[in-house]
This record gives sequence, C-alpha cells and structure tokens, in this order.
Amino acid sequence: MQLWVGLGNPGPQYAMQRHNVGFMAVDTIAEVHGFAPVQKKFQGWVQDGRIGGGRVILLKPATFMNESGRAVGEALRFYKLGVKALTVFHDELDLAPMKVKVKSGGGTAGHNGLRSIDQHLGADFRRVLIGIGHPGHKDRVTGYVLGNYAKSELDALADMLGAIAGEAEWLAQGDDARFMNNVASRQAD
Repeated sequence: MQLWVGLGNPGPQYAMQRHNVGFMAVDTIAEVHGFAPVQKKFQGWVQDGRIGGGRVILLKPATFMNESGRAVGEALRFYKLGVKALTVFHDELDLAPMKVKVKSGGGTAGHNGLRSIDQHLGADFRRVLIGIGHPGHKDRVTGYVLGNYAKSELDALADMLGAIAGEAEWLAQGDDARFMNNVASRQAD
C-alpha cells in the first residue's frame, strides 16, 4: 500500500492557483483510475483505489499548506506505513512550467507544505515535483505562486495532469525514470 499526497490549500478561491497543482494531480489520478468517492479523514480528503496491482490511498490535506505534515503523519500512522510508502505531489518554482520530475529526499526550498511534512516525518520521502516556473525575482514569488494559472496555460496544464495520471502505474511500481520519460513523451506529442 502507498500513500500519495497532493499539496494545496482548501477552498474554491485557491482551486486554480499554481500552489494547488498537487491537489489537481491527485484529483486527476483519482478520476482516471476510478478511485472510490472522497471521504473526510486525517484532517483532509481521502480516496482509496488501485493503480496497477497495488493499493494507493490519495490524500489532500485540508489543513492549509503550512500544516500539511499533521494530516500526512496521521494517515501514515493509521495505515502503519513508513515514509518509504509516501509520495508527495507539489508545485516547484525551480522547474520549468509543466515539467515533471521525481526525486527522493532533499530540502524544502522554502515550500511550506514540504517543510511541514519534513518537520513531522523527516525528509526521506518521494516527491513528484510539478514545475510552475519562477517569476524572475524573489519579491514576485508569493503573488505568482498564489496566482491562478493563466487561460493560455490551461491546455498545457490539462495535458500534463493527464500524462501524470496516465503514467501513474510506473510511479506505483517504483519505476520513477520510466514515469518521468513517459510523462515527457506524452507532453511532446
């Protein structure tokens, strides 16, 4: 069993913000793979399903980004899982828009959701970094991250989310390189 967490902020006013792309990714995975209906659990929203041959629990913390670690820790403890079973989907400033990268461990790069999870569980978990690009100057980062995707980005966003969901089986199997390659190939088509 694996726990896949999408990071974002709860509420319709945040739905299309770049900072919520982690929520968007797990929502798309749930839809494409026919996950069970949403349940309110672990200070968040949970969906249960299967990808390939394995069980995956999807979690969207409802704690706001800076307290995500509470919800993630609660879910891991309930299912008696270690951090090796955890994958976190999140926005990444230092990656070109719509690019997707998988890595294990690392720093938080100022990301409050990652910082919270790191404080509760340590840094040794797998991350799916979803590129949002950088606005160019550090003074513009907050407004950019908390800004909505532009209309001109919506087709590319839908393609990227579809590619992530469509190739999720490789992620579930632990073949991160194949997942990244296939996502990139789908986006190039």
